[in-house]
Amino acid sequence: MKQILSILLVLIIGILVYGYYVKNSGDANGEIIIGIGVLAIAFVFMPLFIYHRYKNKNIKDFTFDQYRKDLEEHNKKEEDKT
Repeated sequence: MKQILSILLVLIIGILVYGYYVKNSGDANGEIIIGIGVLAIAFVFMPLFIYHRYKNKNIKDFTFDQYRKDLEEHNKKEEDKT
């Protein structure tokens, strides 16, 4: 998966660079190529990257539930003191 993401990233960057080259040479299709590159990053690369990074992780580790509980306990202790 890591190799697929690396190859995909290089291809998308290549598409963007080619789009800027075409745009600077005066062709109106350069903006379309750049747009396709941006859409590929947003709707192909990023979901694959996020899936790859978080596929074996526990979502509970990334929530603020424990922090919220600690904060509520701290606030109760502060209220009890006054």
